[in-house]
Amino acid sequence: MRYLLFIFIVILFSCSKKDDATSTTTTTEAKLIFKFHFDSTQTRLNSFGVPTGVPAGHGAQSPHFNKMSAHYIELAQDSLTLLGSGDVVYRAPEVDHGGLAIDFDQAVLAPDGGIFFSIPLSQVTAGTYKWLRVSLAYQNYDINYRYYYNTVPYDAQGTIASFIGFNTYIGHYTIKDSSISVNANKLQGYWGFETNVFGVSYVSQGQAPPGATTVPNPLVLTSPVPAGSCVVTGKFDTPLVISSSGTSDRTVTVSVSTNKSFEWVEHSDPLYFEPQNGDTVVDMGVRGIEPHVQ
Repeated sequence: MRYLLFIFIVILFSCSKKDDATSTTTTTEAKLIFKFHFDSTQTRLNSFGVPTGVPAGHGAQSPHFNKMSAHYIELAQDSLTLLGSGDVVYRAPEVDHGGLAIDFDQAVLAPDGGIFFSIPLSQVTAGTYKWLRVSLAYQNYDINYRYYYNTVPYDAQGTIASFIGFNTYIGHYTIKDSSISVNANKLQGYWGFETNVFGVSYVSQGQAPPGATTVPNPLVLTSPVPAGSCVVTGKFDTPLVISSSGTSDRTVTVSVSTNKSFEWVEHSDPLYFEPQNGDTVVDMGVRGIEPHVQ
C-alpha cells in the first residue's frame, strides 16, 4: 500500500510540473514595426518630391514636433504600383457621421521614436517593396512667434494641433493643456492653437483653405494623390524584403522632414512669425518622408 501511494505521489508531482511548464511557455511572432522620426535637417521637398526652398516673400520655420498619427500605410513594389494596389498593411478606424471620416477618438498618436503600428510578418504579403506610402492624419507641434504689447516685442511659443487627413471626425482633442470639444467632421486643414501670455492661456481654432497642405509625392505621374488627402510617398533606403518564413522583427523608421514645414506670407520681419503684423499661414504640411529599414 505504501508503495502504491508513493507511485501515485510521483505521478501527480510529475504531471503538475509538466502542466506548469506548458502554461509558462509563450511564442512571440515576428512583426513588421513602424516608427516615426522627425528631422528638421532632412531635405525639404515640394508636392512633386523635388527639393525646394522658401519662396520669396514668405517666411518659414522648422517646428518642434510632439506627435503624429496616420490613416493609411501601404507598401508599394515599384514606381508603377498604383495607389491602393500595393500591400495595404494599416488603415485607421473610420466612422460615418454625415460622411466617412477618420475616427480621431481611436487614433494612435506617436511621439518621435515611438511605435505607431506593428503587424505580424505572417500577415504581410511576401515580396520586395521599394516605396512606402503613408497617409498622414494629424500632427502636433510647437512654433515660435512674436507679439507686441504696448509696441514692445515679446517672443513666445505656441502649440498647434493640425488635422491633415482627408476628413476627420473629432469628438474632442487636446492641443497642449486645453481640451477642445468639436463633435463634428473636419476637412483637411482644420487646426487649433494654444499659447500662454503673461500666465494667461489663449486658444483659437481655424480652417486652412484647400491646397494649403503640401503633400510630397515623387510618383505623382504614375500614382497621383487624391485631392484633399495626405498620402506622402517615399523610397526605401534599401528595399524592404518580406519573406514568408521570416523569424525576426523588421522595423521601418519613417523619417519625416519638418524642414521649414510651417510657412507663412511675410508682411514684416522674415525672421519672425508675427500674426499681429499680418503674417498669414499658407502651409502646415510636412516636407517629405524617408523610410529606413532595420
